[in-house]
Amino acid sequence: MKLIIAIIQPNRLEAVKTALADVEVFRLTVMDVQGFGRQRGHTEVYRGHEVSVNLLRKVQLMIAVNEEFLQPTIDAIIKGGRTGPTGEVGDGKIFILPLEDCIRIRTGERGGEAI
Repeated sequence: MKLIIAIIQPNRLEAVKTALADVEVFRLTVMDVQGFGRQRGHTEVYRGHEVSVNLLRKVQLMIAVNEEFLQPTIDAIIKGGRTGPTGEVGDGKIFILPLEDCIRIRTGERGGEAI
């Protein structure tokens, strides 16, 4: 089992969800997050003063998958999250972590069946 954490642009969320549905991945957790990387923020004018905005709004997805769904899930996130044919700075990142155990609270099932 693996835990996939993907950070994407908020405007790409629907495209990623559609791409995940196409590969039959329907369970995910979505969180609003802020951060910066190579984009390094931007400046805005607020009430006549220039303000530096360092943290940019992003969306974080957490998806637990069994091994056979790992690569199709990664490919779907890349397909839905990439802007343009080659992508742009700020499209996001995907992290893959080993998932030691998963327990379904309702039934007590463990492991791959609980996902």
